[in-house]
Amino acid sequence: MNNALAQAMIAKRMGLTAVVAATGAGQHGVATASACAKLGLSCTIFMSAADMEKQPSNVDLMTLLGAKVEPTAGNFKDASSESIRVWAGKLGEVYYLAGAAVGPHPCPTMVREFQSVIGRETRRQAAEKWGRTPDAVVACVGSGSNALGIFHEFVGDRTVRLIGVEAAGFGLNSGRHAATLAAGEVGVYHGAMSYLLQDEEGNIICPHSIGVGLEYPGVAPELSFLKESGRMEFYSATDKEAVDAYIRVARLEGIIPALEASHGFAYLEKLCPTLPDGAKIVVSCSGRGDKDATTVSKYLSL
Repeated sequence: MNNALAQAMIAKRMGLTAVVAATGAGQHGVATASACAKLGLSCTIFMSAADMEKQPSNVDLMTLLGAKVEPTAGNFKDASSESIRVWAGKLGEVYYLAGAAVGPHPCPTMVREFQSVIGRETRRQAAEKWGRTPDAVVACVGSGSNALGIFHEFVGDRTVRLIGVEAAGFGLNSGRHAATLAAGEVGVYHGAMSYLLQDEEGNIICPHSIGVGLEYPGVAPELSFLKESGRMEFYSATDKEAVDAYIRVARLEGIIPALEASHGFAYLEKLCPTLPDGAKIVVSCSGRGDKDATTVSKYLSL
C-alpha cells in the first residue's frame, strides 16, 4: 500500500486518469485497486489465469474495489509483459503502477523508495525494543520489492547482515524453481539488466514457486548489484520448507504468513543454530497467508 498509494498520487498529479498494473499473488493488485478507488482513477489489473485460480479471494477484492481484472496466459512475468505493453501503447493516457522493483527506470527506484518506510520503521522499533540495530534482517526475494523495502535502510550498516531467501521450488537442481540470484545469469528483461533465469540462447526459463508472488524470472537490478558487491547474502528454501514454515509460524505465533514470506521464515531453521545467544533477527512478514490456505491444503493432501 505504501508504494501503490504513492504512485497513484503521482498518476493523479500527472493528470492521468487510468492505471494499469500486474500482480502475481494479488496483493499488489488489491493495494493498487484500493489506491485507485480512493483517488478516483480507473484501474486495470493483469493477472495470469492460473494465479487467478489460486488466489480467488484477492480477485474478488480487486473486483469489489472497482478494478477490472484481465486474465493472461503464463504467470506473473506474462501479466507484467501485458501491462507494460498496454502502458507503452498509451503513454499519454495510462500510468503503469509497478509493484515489483524491476522494469525500466525509474520504476525500480520508485518502488524501493516508497517501500523503504518498512526499513525505517524496523530501525525505529529495533531501537525502542533493543536499543540497537538487528544483527540480521531476513526477507524473501522474488522480484525484490519486499526485500529492498526493508534492506535499503540498513545497506550502510555493515554490522547488519542482509539475508535474502529465494524460492528453490522443487530444488535448485530440478529446473523448477525461482532462485534467480542463485542460478541465474546476467541478461536484459522488461527494460532492465539483472540476473535472469535463461537458457543458453537467452530464452526465459519459466520460474516455479508455491508462493506465486515469487514466480518472476528476474530480480531487482539493485539486488543484483548488492549480490555482486557482496553486501547481501542469498539463500533459498524449497516449497516443502516454505509450507512447513507457514504451519510453524501459524501454530507458534498465531500469525498466518503468506507463502512468499514463509520462505524467509523457513531459512531461520538453518540460520538460528549458527548465531550466538541473544542475537536479534528481524524477518519481513511481507503478506498475509489466508489467501494461501487452499494452496497449502492441496499441497498437504498430495
